Amino acid sequence: LAKLRASVVNMNALAGVAAGLVPGGLGAHLFLGRGEELTGGRSKASILADATEALIGAVYLQHGLEPSRDVIHRLFDELLRNAPLLGAGLDWKTSLQELTAAAELGVPEYRITEDGPDHLKTFTATAVVGGRELGSGDGRTKKEAEQKAAALAWRALSAEDAAADGSVGSAV
Repeated sequence: LAKLRASVVNMNALAGVAAGLVPGGLGAHLFLGRGEELTGGRSKASILADATEALIGAVYLQHGLEPSRDVIHRLFDELLRNAPLLGAGLDWKTSLQELTAAAELGVPEYRITEDGPDHLKTFTATAVVGGRELGSGDGRTKKEAEQKAAALAWRALSAEDAAADGSVGSAV
């Protein structure tokens, strides 16, 4: 259930919902400060996710539980239906930790570096398992970079397991 919830209640999923709410996406209808306008705030996943949550909260405050429940179902039921098809991709960090625990490789570590000015930071995460660097990913947030690094590390370890077992196609 935690993975299923994570597939819907996360910044990228909420931003995706915002993009499909109205023609041009919800971002086109937001009032933003000058700084956010200049740095592409209308398409920032964090802002779109927050706006989606605020919209759902406004429906609840204005109309109550049942109408807000209906809105939530219309917005998220498809995501929930498709979540089982994503498998490990629901939460790569958790999936990597489960894989390393099963293989008795210890807990994955993430080395983080950052680059750029405060308003345009790019983070790079490297997933390290048993002293081996297995994947690196970049993102606008540490979490995004860690998820990308974990995905690559999960695929690398899964491919190693498949090769060791002699099976083909086990890795996602």
